[in-house]
Amino acid sequence: MTHLKTAVFAALMGATALTAAPGFAKDLRIALQSDADVLDPDQSRTFVGRIVYASLCDKLVDITPDLEIIPQLATAWETSDDGKRITMQLREGAVFHDGTPFNAEAVAANIERSQTLDESRRKSELKSITSTEVTGEYEIVLNLAGPDSTLIAQLADRAGMMMSPTAAAEAGADFGLNPVCSGPFKFEERVAQDKIVLSKFDDYWNADAIHFDSVTFLPIPDTTVRLANLQSGDIDMLERLNATDLAQAEADSNIVVDSAVSLGYQAITFNINNGDKGDNPWGNDKRLRQALSYAIDREALNQVVFEGAFAPGNQSFPPTSPWYNKALPVEGADVEKAKALLAEAGYPQGLDLEVQVPNSTEPLAVMQVVQAMAAQAGINIKLTSKEFATLLADQSAGDYTASQIGWSGRVDPDGNNHPFVTSEGGINDSKFSDPKMDELLNAARVAATTEERKAIYDEAKVIMLDELPRLFLYHVKWIWAYRDNMKGFTAYPDGMIRLENVTWEE
Repeated sequence: MTHLKTAVFAALMGATALTAAPGFAKDLRIALQSDADVLDPDQSRTFVGRIVYASLCDKLVDITPDLEIIPQLATAWETSDDGKRITMQLREGAVFHDGTPFNAEAVAANIERSQTLDESRRKSELKSITSTEVTGEYEIVLNLAGPDSTLIAQLADRAGMMMSPTAAAEAGADFGLNPVCSGPFKFEERVAQDKIVLSKFDDYWNADAIHFDSVTFLPIPDTTVRLANLQSGDIDMLERLNATDLAQAEADSNIVVDSAVSLGYQAITFNINNGDKGDNPWGNDKRLRQALSYAIDREALNQVVFEGAFAPGNQSFPPTSPWYNKALPVEGADVEKAKALLAEAGYPQGLDLEVQVPNSTEPLAVMQVVQAMAAQAGINIKLTSKEFATLLADQSAGDYTASQIGWSGRVDPDGNNHPFVTSEGGINDSKFSDPKMDELLNAARVAATTEERKAIYDEAKVIMLDELPRLFLYHVKWIWAYRDNMKGFTAYPDGMIRLENVTWEE
């Protein structure tokens, strides 16, 4: 079957921009829960980095709040009947921040870089593309090894972010020091752990929809400090308001609160076979990981830390997702079962577990509750607090035993699983490897129908919950808070902050 996407959505978006009030141009100051890692879409992996990219780097396609894929730099695409060729029509008149034109040659260069850069984390996401053909200045063909149900959704994320091929070729792996993309704002300055400053790009293809001179992102890990800064007017917006601060924010007449259910999860990731530290009891014996899972009361965790605002979870999809395996529901704690598994594994007196955790309020609170629950089964959790980018770097390098870390989620279910638990997955910091898992998740990528894919993911979930390279805890609700001067913001379930048609009224 042939699938054709048109630029109708893009036209509607442009029409909306024409009717929006121009607003008062200013520097928009947005507080982030942590600092971003490297600002290179091929190398980066932090959630807050993606928030910065929403202003810095346009993608080939984007999503609606209802998760429908729509045009961005690609205006239309058509898939051949055999699923092995995708022909894309590209936006004319777009340009990168350094003046390099956006065209089919630029897309081909971006895909090649994502697939060949040694440091790239996008290789597995674009693995199905065997070659590209530039068939016109604004037309490109993606040749695939076989049908790939996930590819277009991948292009709605970092794999589809377009970088200036000129700047990328000159900078190589150092591109993130001075990123050059084609989004509504261009890079100006970065001070680690302090700020990332972007300025309006006047030659942006949809510049009439942008109403701020600049946007400054400020990492402020403490949620209480973030809210205090918002109430004082030192910042204009914050992402991830703490659920326990919700009532205080809603009581402030100068603040607007908005929310959307996340596509992702929060979990504890274990080092299974990543370097020397993977050779540890927790990485070597799944019974220990199972014991910890049985020790945790996920509903109580949700109530204590989040006042019931989030959803307890035991899979990479929330229970409300159509991809959730309902045959494997979230269970309550079973401390006796946890103790029995520990004894069976040779630790009747319990054992220690070091967990690295981001140095922000919410993750620390979560792990302190998990720490208390685990202690009832004889598991002594030691928490090591780290700045988030440092935590990620250590996790990638295998310098950890376990990490409390989450994933913001992707539109296609492949994005919540394949990169993490296939042998060659680009974000498989556990280095978990199971031939059957590889077989299932690779098959899900090429399955012809949603029903077939659902059956495959259901089977894969059985293995995931048995092996537990990721021990799932809960699913968040994204909560934003911002000054009531800010108008036109739309909450998206991917947690991004899109500034098109957002205005400021004095």
